Amino acid sequence: MQSFDELIAFRKTLHQNPELSNQEQATAARILEEFQAFSPDDVITDLGGTGLAFVFNGSESGPTTLIRSELDALPIEEANSFAHRSKVNGVSHKCGHDGHMSIVTALGAELAKHRPKKGRVVLCFQPAEETGMGAIQVVNDVRFVNLIPDYAFALHNYPGLELGKVAVRAGTFNCASRGMIIHLKGKTSHAAHPENGVSPANALCKIIQELNSLPAKIPQQVAAGRNWVTVIHAKLGEIAFGTAPGDAVIMATLRSETNEAMQILIEEAERLSQTVAKTENLSISFEYDDVFQASVNTQQGCDLVVCACDNTQTPFVLLDEPMRWSEDFGQFTATAKEGAMFALGAGQASPQLHNPDYDFPDSLLPVGRDLFLDIIRQLNGLSVDSAIDTSRWT
Repeated sequence: MQSFDELIAFRKTLHQNPELSNQEQATAARILEEFQAFSPDDVITDLGGTGLAFVFNGSESGPTTLIRSELDALPIEEANSFAHRSKVNGVSHKCGHDGHMSIVTALGAELAKHRPKKGRVVLCFQPAEETGMGAIQVVNDVRFVNLIPDYAFALHNYPGLELGKVAVRAGTFNCASRGMIIHLKGKTSHAAHPENGVSPANALCKIIQELNSLPAKIPQQVAAGRNWVTVIHAKLGEIAFGTAPGDAVIMATLRSETNEAMQILIEEAERLSQTVAKTENLSISFEYDDVFQASVNTQQGCDLVVCACDNTQTPFVLLDEPMRWSEDFGQFTATAKEGAMFALGAGQASPQLHNPDYDFPDSLLPVGRDLFLDIIRQLNGLSVDSAIDTSRWT
């Protein structure tokens, strides 16, 4: 990868060939093929499933710095008509992971030419970020023990923020969230004699009302920060006009600014649901899916990002509040001593993430690469430790 045009072409190839979470075998193979030219000191494949890790060692002792990217795409049909649109029906890169992968691949090309002076740099490509499972799978892989970082960093493109501008903060950067599934079980009966059954209809309505009002009922001194409950689906019985329903399902997304507040939100949601179920003589059970812990930036991690912005003349803003969307990068910062995720503006006119007409802005590729490269320079040094020349990418 020798030119900006080649980097864009690589990004577009990834965009054309998206794969869903934990199905990213071909995507990982493309990344692996590209990195063969970079001669990393160690390569780990099938990490946490389809994940990859490329290690670049320095000649002196020092910290381990991990940079993370994501491999997966979304089950969304692309609405764009450009030449590099997705070739896979119903699947597309609508979160910009094709761009993130290209940035970290370009970073690998730089490390191939300018190895770290001290410590080591790990470039990690993880599966299944969209489900919240990928980072868990990676850090639980027995081989990750030998990769545990001292510092961990990642970026995510951010439509709505000026193109190329960084947003970062110390503390919670992305909210904790999880999908809550409530199962109510009663007893069916003939629709002509509903009194002979136990219908969950009233309970379903009451629980939805209780969940919607729950965040406002939790005192700030109990669960500091903002909390949200969004009911996303409900199902009552079956489509059978001769049968009164005997079961129901309610699905809701719980979201909180901290992991501690999330636990309180879970406990309160379960408690109120159990109270309603008992009143209506129903049995109740709970499941959870799409579990994301809060992604928390350390102060030093945030400071390193800000310093990189200064060094690369990248505009930035310090956020007052966390991003409301979730990210599984928190699994990495929970294992590292220091680290941060930051947002990189995709433009104020850009379609939002997960929209069918979204596409990653190619102009962000050298910006993201150079920010990561400067963070590495600060922590590990580079074999050619000079100012980063961005002119060749313009």
